[in-house]
Amino acid sequence: MSDLLDALPAAGRAALRSSPPQDWAPPTLATLTARRFSDPEWLFERKFDGERCLGYRRGGEVRLLSRNRKRLDGTYPEVAEALGRESEADLVVDGEIVAFERGRTSFARLQRRMQVRDREAARRSGIAVFYYVFDLVHLGGYDTTDLPLRLRKRLLRRALTYREPLRYSVHRNTDGEAFHREACRRGWEGVIAKRADSRYVGRRSADWLKFKCTNQQEVVIGGFTEPAGTRVGFGALLIGFHAGEDLVYAGKVGTGYDTETLLDLRRRLDGLRQDEPPFVGVRPRQGGVHWVRPELVAQVAFTEWTEDAKLRHPRFVGLRRDKAPGEVVRVLPVREP
Repeated sequence: MSDLLDALPAAGRAALRSSPPQDWAPPTLATLTARRFSDPEWLFERKFDGERCLGYRRGGEVRLLSRNRKRLDGTYPEVAEALGRESEADLVVDGEIVAFERGRTSFARLQRRMQVRDREAARRSGIAVFYYVFDLVHLGGYDTTDLPLRLRKRLLRRALTYREPLRYSVHRNTDGEAFHREACRRGWEGVIAKRADSRYVGRRSADWLKFKCTNQQEVVIGGFTEPAGTRVGFGALLIGFHAGEDLVYAGKVGTGYDTETLLDLRRRLDGLRQDEPPFVGVRPRQGGVHWVRPELVAQVAFTEWTEDAKLRHPRFVGLRRDKAPGEVVRVLPVREP
């Protein structure tokens, strides 16, 4: 047992399970809530607007995996190399990879790295990324998922040196409401509230809650309109979400694009075109509308859901490659933690 684990209190050592690192550990996911609260039995962390990443180190081998198990080593080689330089040769950590623009995390900026697979092309992109690590799944031959969060965070703080681009995700105790107000004032995406004694369960959990500053929703792209005037690429994306096996139409997204995104997305969409709409209950194609196979997932920001399940004032944030279209459902906040 490593010195870090040996220094745990007796109850913590008893919760450890001797085990080689697994090839895959499903991430624990937070539940959206509309309630804001303060509680001494909860920790509060910054919610990052980036790409979820689990980092695996076993001896000299390092692997980075997205939340849907895609390899990210070629996309973020500097992160993999930083984990490879650490003295702890046997660990699994969980965190978020982000890019910054004018002092704020920017998913749109990170997009330019997310689409890259080649290590050298990633280095030449000119887009610096950082890996904010917030949880510890495995350390020194032991599964740490049954440890309470406070102990996992304590181990995590000491397990890495946090030389760039590795960063430790700090937390606050008790006062979630003030932290949420500060997050929104600073233009952050929000706050994650975590029960201090919670285990790492590898699924969506009510012990991890999202306090968002803006409403965001993953959507499936099912079509697009032709551009008008001086617009290039396309006019708007036609989007939806799954309800069982059905893809339900949720409206159009016409804002949030720069010229490069408009042209790149149009190329992708032209390769997915089909004659019939993928949405249930949507009329056949009209002039200027094109339907596509529902294979692309986008993130959009919006003000609210309408009574007929449409997004009001949606704005394109970026494409998501870490979620399969079939997993995209309408997300509504729960009212109680």
